[in-house]
Amino acid sequence: MPAKSKTKAYAQAGVDIDLGDRVKGDLKKSLRGASRPEVLGAVGGFGGLFDLSKSKYKEPVLVSSIDGVGTKLKLAFDSGQHKSVGMDIVNHCIDDISVIGAEPLFFLDYLGMDKLEPKVFKQLLSGMKDACSNANCALIGGETAQLPGFYQPGEYDIAGVIVGIVEKKRMLSGSTIRPGDVVIGLPSNGLHTNGYTLARKVVFEKVKLKGSDKVPGTRQSVFKALQEPHTNYAPLIQTLIKKFNTGRSSKFRKGNALFGIAHITGGGFCGNIPRILPESVDIEIDTSAWKPLPIFKLIEQAGRIEFDEMYEVFNMGMGMTLCVDASMAGAILKECHAHDCRAVVIGNAVKGSGKVCLMR
Repeated sequence: MPAKSKTKAYAQAGVDIDLGDRVKGDLKKSLRGASRPEVLGAVGGFGGLFDLSKSKYKEPVLVSSIDGVGTKLKLAFDSGQHKSVGMDIVNHCIDDISVIGAEPLFFLDYLGMDKLEPKVFKQLLSGMKDACSNANCALIGGETAQLPGFYQPGEYDIAGVIVGIVEKKRMLSGSTIRPGDVVIGLPSNGLHTNGYTLARKVVFEKVKLKGSDKVPGTRQSVFKALQEPHTNYAPLIQTLIKKFNTGRSSKFRKGNALFGIAHITGGGFCGNIPRILPESVDIEIDTSAWKPLPIFKLIEQAGRIEFDEMYEVFNMGMGMTLCVDASMAGAILKECHAHDCRAVVIGNAVKGSGKVCLMR
């Protein structure tokens, strides 16, 4: 009779190295679609390698960002659906560097969990791989840590780092925004990755809805509405910059039509748009220019949340704003629509002191 295999002491303590090796054994094959020609070597080494000498940029500037998904993770734990989390972490990071005009190059993730669950790991990896592939971004490496006793059973945390590149003369800062410019909003498909602590409290504790219940007035389940992945705006933004910013430098308005971009995350319009505004310019946002998604209406009415706080905590259906030349707004909108983005004009720039005013 063959001898019984003995469970290793480390596995008995809660960390199964052999399981980790098996789960991550086919990473090279799994991530084949999330790479770029500049990537050297294979995923799984001590460090990811990216050959910048192949870059087409004359004065390349590297742009980096790091972020997490916040308490949106709680929905994944409750629903058992984790792929959208993988997409969220990639797309949020990519959108943060896209506002500068950066093209995403490569992404790395950190995943810490109580116990490695192969099904969860594969869903997360699938989401990250798809998001990177859609953005022409390489998933170049990461770290998966088993930390028994640190996280609650079945729970985990995830963080991501993105590195992108932009031509120095093409970087967008918002410094050329002037009164008379127009603000275009790019729609979100939900809460993205902000406001979930408040949203969960209202929806599940106050209204006592279940994840399988429908959002009032829709056929969409609560879980589906709340777990819609963060929109990836990078391909559209890259297209707009190449087509409408042909001037010799983004420091000047001449030859350019797109002057500043703001990612509407935590802090909403009033907290994010001022980050790109000159001190002498205000932005007026016409909140009647679009209709927020039903999930926002549910949270606002059921939670009895004031107007100003809703627009401070949530993106309210607009995930990105573009400050553009008024004379080119129509052409930019047309280009957005051609790329299946239902962009609309939602405001304008006026003389002021670097603030945002929400108009009802």
